[in-house]
Amino acid sequence: MKTLIRSMLVVAALAVTAMIASQVGAAQAPAGAPAGATGLCNDGSYWTGASKSGACRGHKGVKTWYASAGSTPAPAAAPAPAAAPVKTKASTAASTTPAPGGGPGLVWLNTSTKVYHCQGTKYYGTTKAGAYMTEAAAKAKGAHPDAGKPCS
Repeated sequence: MKTLIRSMLVVAALAVTAMIASQVGAAQAPAGAPAGATGLCNDGSYWTGASKSGACRGHKGVKTWYASAGSTPAPAAAPAPAAAPVKTKASTAASTTPAPGGGPGLVWLNTSTKVYHCQGTKYYGTTKAGAYMTEAAAKAKGAHPDAGKPCS
């Protein structure tokens, strides 16, 4: 009985795989692409979303679209070993609440990037590693202003 059930599952899995393969009418993802990749961005990274709308935003646009217009990507069986990590906005800032301290006349120096942020800006007091100090002290440590705009 177990053998019969197992063989039925194998046949069903093969049928589903064949059905999915026949529905994918667009180009196939290259061998080096991560599992489930639906597009290649102009900067060389891969997109795994189901929709082409908004794909590769922040990655210079879509270079090649692998998925057909109405299909959804096949679920990834295992992560690709050579896949590059994806940067998200959440990973660039530790939190949205500023660290205690700071105030008028002080900048937030991100000690890992040597970029200082002015009071009232997005990353003021919110990066993972940093310290409050005067703008002159930040410049003395070799830091440069965020987006090239000094505070004073």
